Amino acid sequence: MGPLEIVMGIIVIVMALAITAMVLLQSGKDKRLSGAIAGAAETFFAKGKSKTRDKMLAKITTILSFVFVILVVVLYIVMA
Repeated sequence: MGPLEIVMGIIVIVMALAITAMVLLQSGKDKRLSGAIAGAAETFFAKGKSKTRDKMLAKITTILSFVFVILVVVLYIVMA
């Protein structure tokens, strides 16, 4: 196992943790339970901010997931 495989393995682990964090930071689509836990104290102006934040997090999650899949495939090819 060479240094390239070790570096790519570390990158894949970091990417997996980043994807997990991005998914956990997103608010759920079902507001019933999460609203009860979080207090659901959204004002008129805060609603727009949370929607744009969720859109940004969803876009980042999609990009990270795509890069993660490519990295896993490249790592598989390099290890073979």
